[in-house]
Amino acid sequence: MPFVKVYIHFVWSTKNREPLLTTREIREKVWRHIYEYAKEKGIYIDFINGYAEHCHCLVSLGVDQSISKIMNLLKGESSFWINQKGFCDEKFEWQNDYYAVSVSESMLEKVRNYIRKQEEHHKTKSFQEEYDEFISRYGFKKLG
Repeated sequence: MPFVKVYIHFVWSTKNREPLLTTREIREKVWRHIYEYAKEKGIYIDFINGYAEHCHCLVSLGVDQSISKIMNLLKGESSFWINQKGFCDEKFEWQNDYYAVSVSESMLEKVRNYIRKQEEHHKTKSFQEEYDEFISRYGFKKLG
């Protein structure tokens, strides 16, 4: 039996970064739904939160899970569910892109706190500023 402990911090946004998750109540329902759906699919979400146009999710990868498989499952099903519930005036979609970075054991609590404080954090910093910081900090480069 393999023993695996690999944490990934995922971040993804609404299509065109539109602030469609307009209220805390809607966001809480969406995060709770994503958490419950993930649990059904054997995906362990350690922590989830976000803001009007994006989601942060700390996931512990299972031995047979891949980053792309997790993203396809969580984004696809949750956008379907959000549309089914009618939370938005227009069709809801997640952006195709996302980013994912590994998190060391020693940084887990710091990442959890960062995700926990999204509402507070985005009173002073836009998602675009946060996104640009992540791209720079982790050396991501757009291909093509």
